[in-house]
Amino acid sequence: MRRINVKRVLVGEPLDTARMGETLLPKRLALPIFCSDPLSSVAYATEEILLILALGGVALLHLTWYAAAAIVFLLVVVIASYRQTCHAYPGGGGAYVVSSENLGPSAALTAASALLVDYVMTVAVSVVSGVAAITSAIPALDDHEVGLSVGFVVLLTLMNLRGVRESGRVFAIPTYGFVLVIYIMFACAAVRMATGDTIRAESAHLPLTEAGAYTGLALVLLAMRAFASGCTALTGVEAISNGVPAFQKPKAKNAATTLAVMGVLSVTMFMGITTLAMTYQVHVAADPTELGLPPGTPTSTALAQIGRATFGSWHFLFYLLQAVTAGVLILAANTAFNGFPMLASILAKDRYAPRQLFNRGDRLVYSNGVVLLALAAIALIVAFDAELTRLIQLYIIGVFVSFTLSQAGMVRHWRRQLASPATPREERVHIHRRLAINAVGACLTALVLVIVLITKFTHGAWLVVIAMPLLFLGMKGVRRHYDQVARQVAVAPGTKPRKPARHHVLVLVASVHAPTLKALGYAQALRPDTLTAVTVAADEAEAARLREEWGEHAPGLPLKILHSPYREVVGPVLAHVEELAADNLTDVLSVVIPEYVVGHWWEQPLHNQNALRLKARLLFTPGVAVIDVPYLLESAKTPPAP
Repeated sequence: MRRINVKRVLVGEPLDTARMGETLLPKRLALPIFCSDPLSSVAYATEEILLILALGGVALLHLTWYAAAAIVFLLVVVIASYRQTCHAYPGGGGAYVVSSENLGPSAALTAASALLVDYVMTVAVSVVSGVAAITSAIPALDDHEVGLSVGFVVLLTLMNLRGVRESGRVFAIPTYGFVLVIYIMFACAAVRMATGDTIRAESAHLPLTEAGAYTGLALVLLAMRAFASGCTALTGVEAISNGVPAFQKPKAKNAATTLAVMGVLSVTMFMGITTLAMTYQVHVAADPTELGLPPGTPTSTALAQIGRATFGSWHFLFYLLQAVTAGVLILAANTAFNGFPMLASILAKDRYAPRQLFNRGDRLVYSNGVVLLALAAIALIVAFDAELTRLIQLYIIGVFVSFTLSQAGMVRHWRRQLASPATPREERVHIHRRLAINAVGACLTALVLVIVLITKFTHGAWLVVIAMPLLFLGMKGVRRHYDQVARQVAVAPGTKPRKPARHHVLVLVASVHAPTLKALGYAQALRPDTLTAVTVAADEAEAARLREEWGEHAPGLPLKILHSPYREVVGPVLAHVEELAADNLTDVLSVVIPEYVVGHWWEQPLHNQNALRLKARLLFTPGVAVIDVPYLLESAKTPPAP
């Protein structure tokens, strides 16, 4: 009976490296794959502004207009800045590569640590936001947010392991569906208001309990905090600059065009949702009691309230809105599933991350990076009980650290271009324009970073401030390890292999059976200078039985019996091997270990693990080579499924 290969069912058949070009993305697929995060952020960015301003009561909600306008201006500047990065660095890498080439390795690792943290946060926040949209439409699922969130992360992981292009076709449906339904909602609202309808949100009549009196400096800080929370609309903007190599040719032009389209869609949707939220008098609060509701009362998201009020009796459109919103928010995590593995592979190439992260899987994706990101996001979701209000406080700090370093690096890049005598005169005008765009972007994002740090630090963002330096030091440690290994294994020019003076082979014997005889035959084929078998006996009766069997099956080969009255096997063997290695410093001692192999996982615990323990310990013994001779039992001889 043919075995079912679960991996192939879930992930798909392996792809030949020669088919790498088939995985490159056209703009229509690149938009949902790389831009689902910034496009979906508009679903909760306005709500985050309202949540903070609600602390000051209804009287402060008018500040939403100013916060939204500032965010739109910042979004336009950042998009324009990253379009320059796409053209200047078509090899991808985004903030890490730009900082590395222009600001040095420390700045590059700071940008990398910020981006890695941000990518993990993107997955957690996006999925939890999507689940919140589902529970807004189906309140009965309110108590299952953690399980739903973890399940969606696992689903996204499997989709990304199948390959970027294949998963992109699936991701395109909810992303384009979300954009379409949002614009349909705008059109419906415009028609209804133009015909004289007065539209109010379901929460418009609910009071907002003031958390305190906000005047003077306190008011300024609250407005800054609202602006900082609304800046979640900028998350994921850098993903395209990280993934330029994934685009079809001309890569840089297609990436910059996709970024511009994303900017137009994000700005118009964000301003439209904000306008409707203010017009409909949407009231939201982190705690239902602030709205005069009983504790634990489920509340709808701002976008859900806008949709329900706009569509009125057209319930199917409201549920369609919630469905595509949930879909695009969950799939917004795909931005991170593309950015994180690609950045991790670049870090691994530069020896700042484990080398396993550099390798592509059999579906031509960086599968190790995909799995690592999923595990980190799941841990975060479980730790914070899938509470969006708590998770959102950890968000966007990493975003603006990378924004600032990237734009500062681009300023340095353009200044070098201007200082080079090889730069043509007609090109200098364009470089001055690009320099100005990146300089404005660097100043603005640095200012926003300070605002975010000040306003979010005590609300949970301190965890990110700690996590980033830890990642930075971890990457430094990885690079230091690889550098030390490189120095230790380096050989001088002209160095040739040196044959050892003598070769001794020691075969470990548990009992005289087929695996032992196979290992002895292999040892004899090595033609060593000396060949000895060694076994461990607990008492004289066992030793006598071993001598008798040995004389029958392996006459002429020396057998050394180590006595172990306490029935310990590994210790006596290790002591004997270390003694032999110490007596023959210029020789090589090969330890041959016979080991039978079982075919089922449940068979493994039924056998002792002496061979495994011996191999693990012998690897640290100088002058010793460990050779494992496997003997396949019947259960292991069944050919694996293709």
